[in-house]
Amino acid sequence: MRILFDLTHPAHVHLFRHAIDDLSASGAKTLVTSREKDVTVDLLDYYNIPHRVLSSKSKRMSGMLGEWSLRGIRLLQLTYSFKPDIIVSRFNPASAFVSTVVNCEFLLFDDTETKPAVLRSITYPCADRIYTPCSFYRNLGSKQRRYDGYHELAYLHPNRFNADPNVLRNLGISRDETLVFVRLVSWDAPHDIGQSGFDDVVDAIKQLEDAGATVLLSTEGDLPIGLESYEVTVPVHEVHDLLYYSDLFIGESATMAIESAVLGTPAIFISSISAGVIKELSERYGLVYQFDGPNKHTLGLEKALEILRMSDPSVWQQRRSKLLNDKIDTTSFLLQEMRNTVM
Repeated sequence: MRILFDLTHPAHVHLFRHAIDDLSASGAKTLVTSREKDVTVDLLDYYNIPHRVLSSKSKRMSGMLGEWSLRGIRLLQLTYSFKPDIIVSRFNPASAFVSTVVNCEFLLFDDTETKPAVLRSITYPCADRIYTPCSFYRNLGSKQRRYDGYHELAYLHPNRFNADPNVLRNLGISRDETLVFVRLVSWDAPHDIGQSGFDDVVDAIKQLEDAGATVLLSTEGDLPIGLESYEVTVPVHEVHDLLYYSDLFIGESATMAIESAVLGTPAIFISSISAGVIKELSERYGLVYQFDGPNKHTLGLEKALEILRMSDPSVWQQRRSKLLNDKIDTTSFLLQEMRNTVM
């Protein structure tokens, strides 16, 4: 098997890294192409996954078209020389374009329903199969393959992840402290346009501190002025350990809200973004609480403080156990599908 993985975001690294390791160990030939965005390259380097950087995230939306055009050309050149049997990526217009030009099987993994319509119209038709969680609320037609899991269970399923308590010791944090992980996003991704989160993160942190919590702040963009003392600095691969040991997540990141939930940490999602996975984690498992609308900031913090006052926090691990009984190890599913494609 010859498989090309095109990874353009840190979440893509996590989704596919165990599959890449397994395939390489079993003798398959893999080629990983990457993008300078956030900690994508840092993660690939940490996990010792060889890769080729094809582009860097543009700082302006106006430069994105140029970046993706250049990325498509470079990816096409590599594809001609590598000659893959399969191209694999999350939602990715460059991979879609290249797979069509070289007539290669393209497996697309998606869990975000709010992509701009123009990007969906040029990407989905190029895929041979589109894999989505069962909770994905869009019907994508005959190419769609639903599976009973989440992207995050490719790397946070108990088969793949064991939390390391040293992350707390290295930060000088006691296991007895009440930890709240706060995450801000930059709102510059295509699916974030027109969306919003916290009204006032300074107010949010003050209320959480007044409730006795130790606040750990992580941000995708620039750190708000005056909040430097709250910023948590851990190696990129330790963030999930920190989420596991937190008592609460509250933030604007859908991915981190889902990650927290599957780890058994209740999540408050302050965002106007609609997502099927978030809806299922809320309604079926009670592990995520999403707040939208003009009062989302106030209502989200009220729920956060209510959770921190709970007398029996073991309820979250009980809900996580139910989730894990229902869901699959996503990496095992990915491997089966890729191997079946070339058989």
